[in-house]
Amino acid sequence: MSAALLAWVLLIEGGAGGALTVAVSEVRSANGRVGCALYDGPKGFPTDASAAVARRWCPVQGTEAQCRFDGVAAGEYAVACFHDENGNGELDRGVFGIPNEGTGASNDAKGFLGPPKFDDAKVKLSGGDTQLEVKLRY
Repeated sequence: MSAALLAWVLLIEGGAGGALTVAVSEVRSANGRVGCALYDGPKGFPTDASAAVARRWCPVQGTEAQCRFDGVAAGEYAVACFHDENGNGELDRGVFGIPNEGTGASNDAKGFLGPPKFDDAKVKLSGGDTQLEVKLRY
């Protein structure tokens, strides 16, 4: 198959993917930035950002931030976000590993005595442009 034909097939079948915009709300302060990670499976979700298929740092604007992922193919994904309030590039934790900075996940998934599960946070994306909201909790 020629490269031009393959590109056309991918375009028709949605292979190029769409944009996923994550609107992060309830950010406690305008300090620091918000990190968003996009996962295509449970491996590493939500605590190992190196297992994510894409990561973004986004500026805080008032009490909100917006992360955008381009070229997201159709499939099941989950998003995990955190407010890096002190700008050190890490999710700071306190006693017993409980986060000191705000965290949130797609589908407003919450964990019980730990982080949320991928299956609770996953959303099915069609490969077109999609917007999700993630509310942070502190």
